[in-house]
Amino acid sequence: MPFVWKISRARLRALALTLAWGLAAASAAAQATPAVSPLQALFERAWRSQPEAQALPLRRQAAQAGRDSADAWMPEPAALELQTKNDRIGSRLGAREHTVGVALPLWLPGERARKAALGDAELQAVDSSGLAARLELAARVRESWWNWRRACSDRALAQGQLENARALAADVARRLAAGDMARSDHYQAQAVQAQAEATLAQAQGACDAARAALVVWSDGQPLPPENEALGAEPAPVLQQPQAAAYGHPALADGERQAALARRQAELAAVQTRANPELTLSASSERGMAGDRYQQSVTLGVRLPLGAGVRAQAREAAALAQALELETRVERERARLAAGIRAAQAQASAAAAQEQAMARNAELAGATRGFVAKAFALGEADWPTRLRAEQDAVQAERQALRARIDAAAAVSALRQALGLLPQ
Repeated sequence: MPFVWKISRARLRALALTLAWGLAAASAAAQATPAVSPLQALFERAWRSQPEAQALPLRRQAAQAGRDSADAWMPEPAALELQTKNDRIGSRLGAREHTVGVALPLWLPGERARKAALGDAELQAVDSSGLAARLELAARVRESWWNWRRACSDRALAQGQLENARALAADVARRLAAGDMARSDHYQAQAVQAQAEATLAQAQGACDAARAALVVWSDGQPLPPENEALGAEPAPVLQQPQAAAYGHPALADGERQAALARRQAELAAVQTRANPELTLSASSERGMAGDRYQQSVTLGVRLPLGAGVRAQAREAAALAQALELETRVERERARLAAGIRAAQAQASAAAAQEQAMARNAELAGATRGFVAKAFALGEADWPTRLRAEQDAVQAERQALRARIDAAAAVSALRQALGLLPQ
């Protein structure tokens, strides 16, 4: 008798509901994980191979060690002193003295707090320098990427133009053989084909050169196929240029470098002398051979004199650097705001141009279709057919270039706003 597994309707509904929730959760998780664009993946590979990226963990480690030194009991390591004295070298007779001591450096008033502030400023400066370096690299990767995409589009259009020219030349050759067209038309069609071949050769060379320039950033990994998506970045939320400039990574790096110089000046202001030392020593001595050793303990303080003009020179140099960096930050803020305004205007113009060129390509394609039908029926002459074909190819090229320029303008706007490739 076969085994039959019976299940109630309630349990069946519960299992169906559980399965539905599982599928919904899996779908939500898949949607929540954004896909990495080819441009973003290329940028991340390029950053990992940069010297700044490889040295950044060590720089952060060094800055953290400098910050931790402010939490130590002493500004410098303790020193151990060992000393022995004998009035007869090489003999056990006569006076002898042995001394063991330790010197403990002490913090100057206010030095420890300012050392801690300097350590915090160094940590922030390391992070901001790393982000500024990433943004600078992003500008070069973006430029190489869009140059490659433009060159690839030109090569693809040149290939399509050559195929159309060959088809037209073959059609004219057939009509010439049938006596419907003159030999001059055949020569003109062959000339158009030769021009298309030259254009393709030039576009292929430019595409190969742009690809070679882009491979530098790929860290040995293959580039995406040329017929893949453009890698367009999402358009950022437009905001006031002056407000956007305040949060720019390049500006933040300048501000933190200026703050670091200011903390160095504040530390130099209290380090007007070397650190004092607390000395503690124990000695054992005798006057003559046979005498008992006498024990003694010495406690002392060593107070260095002021450094004078040398300390003033260090403080003045740090203050001058801080003032220079702060002034540069103000000028950089104005430059970044102007760059953001220019990038916004260029992105808006590129978007409008893309729409216009797309409409122009659509109309040129429709005209080419009508003229081709008329030419096949003998209602249009060869010059009109050739002109319509050239206009349509030119319109397609302009539309695709406008599309790439619009995507590149969005990428340039994100670069001006201090956003990394996405």
